[in-house]
Amino acid sequence: MKLDILVFASHPDDAELSIGGTIAALCANGKKAGIVDLTQGEMGSRGTPTLRMKEAEKATKILGVSYRNNLQIPDTLIKNNRENQLKIIREVRKTQPHICLVGAPRDRHPDHGYGTDLVLDALFYAGLKKIEPGDSPQHTPWRPKHILHYMQDRPMEPDFIFDVSGFMDKKKQSILAYSSQFNVENPGDEPATYISSTNYFKQMEARCRYFGHLGGFEFGEPFKYYDKPVPLNSMNLFFESNPKR
Repeated sequence: MKLDILVFASHPDDAELSIGGTIAALCANGKKAGIVDLTQGEMGSRGTPTLRMKEAEKATKILGVSYRNNLQIPDTLIKNNRENQLKIIREVRKTQPHICLVGAPRDRHPDHGYGTDLVLDALFYAGLKKIEPGDSPQHTPWRPKHILHYMQDRPMEPDFIFDVSGFMDKKKQSILAYSSQFNVENPGDEPATYISSTNYFKQMEARCRYFGHLGGFEFGEPFKYYDKPVPLNSMNLFFESNPKR
């Protein structure tokens, strides 16, 4: 399956929480988007790997994502080694995305930064023809044309804001699909966590309002272009948007 956009996330729910609105908007506009989760989130304080997989399946349908896979790298043990790089290389060569969306360079959860470092190295190596997957059919070397960082828990200075005003409901629904993790009014026998409180869910919406305000929209999600300035060969995008500022 050839994809327009491939999202990499360290844990199931990272993509929905960070850029669920963007993913929903792109899918609604006819783009084929995929999500690759590095781990099953099995070290999380709430839920189980089996439950997290079921929640991810539900969120995938809500967003309209065309493809999703879990690489089952051990949670809290994301190593930037050739074994894990090859898992990502296979995904990139199989789906041939034009754009890859990757996590924050550094974040509150160490897995986010480790996952981003692993993915960035693998995206480069995916374009080297002498690196072969080994235990899977040979794919054509492929490197995405654009790599964008999405913001996670800790703020970063964005290069641009994507308008998700019409897709906040989809974003919320996709996050709430992870009912073991978010907006938990009664924690039950499992512990309350940093992300499980109803207040955390409210601040997620507030953050989208804040970045939407910066972009001139009702709701927005921030992105940073990886390593270099944003490359443009036309000014069309500025004619296509009419933000209120």
